[in-house]
Amino acid sequence: MKISKRLYPYYMIWPAFLVYSVFFVVPAIIGLYYSFTDWRLDREVIRFIGWDNFRTIFTDETLILALKNTIIFAIVTVIGKNLLGIALAIGLNMKLKTRNLLRAVFYSPSILSILVISIVFTPMLRTEGMINRMLSAIGLDPLTQAWLTDPSIVIWTIAAVSIWQHVGFQMAIYLAGLQSISKDYYEAATIDGAGPWRSFINITLPLLLPAININLMLTLIGGLKVFSEVFVLTGGGPGNASQVVGTIILRAFGEGSWGLGTAINTLLFAGVTLISIPLLIFMRRREVTE
Repeated sequence: MKISKRLYPYYMIWPAFLVYSVFFVVPAIIGLYYSFTDWRLDREVIRFIGWDNFRTIFTDETLILALKNTIIFAIVTVIGKNLLGIALAIGLNMKLKTRNLLRAVFYSPSILSILVISIVFTPMLRTEGMINRMLSAIGLDPLTQAWLTDPSIVIWTIAAVSIWQHVGFQMAIYLAGLQSISKDYYEAATIDGAGPWRSFINITLPLLLPAININLMLTLIGGLKVFSEVFVLTGGGPGNASQVVGTIILRAFGEGSWGLGTAINTLLFAGVTLISIPLLIFMRRREVTE
């Protein structure tokens, strides 16, 4: 009887684990195998070719550019979403009459479809679009750019659009973290003569670490897996200037290079795992020690 009670939680886990295994674990293992093959649309016989697909990834200029763009996008969006998210959360945690309205305004873009965002931003970001016209109107002509057609800045433009869309979501998580911090800490710090900056460094940041941890993980994984923003705004263009790993995977499968596409996807999975898990462990340890 005692044994059956001890095993009861596992009986509840097995159905979910079975579904997860069938739809995620098994396909992932099969995909790992096919990433070492020459699996193509025009091939009837699939041959094992070892590391050739991975050598192609690191020797093809377009694929290397896609990897570089993915890293740039991830770094820029992680920094932008988290810094702006904390700033907005602190500002809207104050006693403002319109704070509830402002929270809704800043959060609302995160629930919009990326297709809607592209319809709004694509005309605005054209050379003759509203953003350049506004810059010219206030005398900032040197700042006008070909936002979506200049290869040197297009990935930065897409990152800025992504930050605009999702920063409200990060703000909401930070806001929840701030509201869970007791005001007694700040009152005690004020009595001890601590100013706003010292209170932020010594009270807010340490107690906000769980929210920071969550947001870092979400933004990092989302940044490395970027696809929809690039696909709807530029399609990887101009040329291949804004290609990322996600769009390269789509192109590889579209061209029938299924083995290469699977290899790129495997590399993406490995990269996300190797970066996110050590960061998660580090942040969890910081939560405990603070």
